[in-house]
Amino acid sequence: MLKRVFHLSAMLLLFALPCVPEIEIRSVTGVVTDRKGNTLQGAVVQLENTASLLVVSYITGNEGRYRFYRLYGDVDYTLKAKYQCCWSKPKTLSKFDSWKQREVDLVIPIE
Repeated sequence: MLKRVFHLSAMLLLFALPCVPEIEIRSVTGVVTDRKGNTLQGAVVQLENTASLLVVSYITGNEGRYRFYRLYGDVDYTLKAKYQCCWSKPKTLSKFDSWKQREVDLVIPIE
C-alpha cells in the first residue's frame, strides 16, 4: 500500500512540474552622464516595478555606473536618474522585449 501511494505521488509530481512556468530573470546596467558625456558620481538611479510600484535605488560610483540584477521578465520597469536637482528622462523596460541583460545609459540635462 505504501509503495502504491509513493508511485501515485511521484506521478502526480511529474505531471504538475511542466505546468509551473519558468520566470525569466533579467538585469540592467548603465552609466549616468551629463550632457557633455562626463560621468556623474553620486547620481541616484531609480528602478520602478510598474506592477507593484516598488522602487529600488542605486547610487552611482566613481565611474557613474549602476546595476540592477534579478529583475522579473514578466514585469515592465521604469528607469530614471537624479543628480542634484535634475532628473533624466525616464526609460521604459518592457516585458515584451527579448532582452536578458540590457545596457541603458541615462543623461542628466546639466552641463
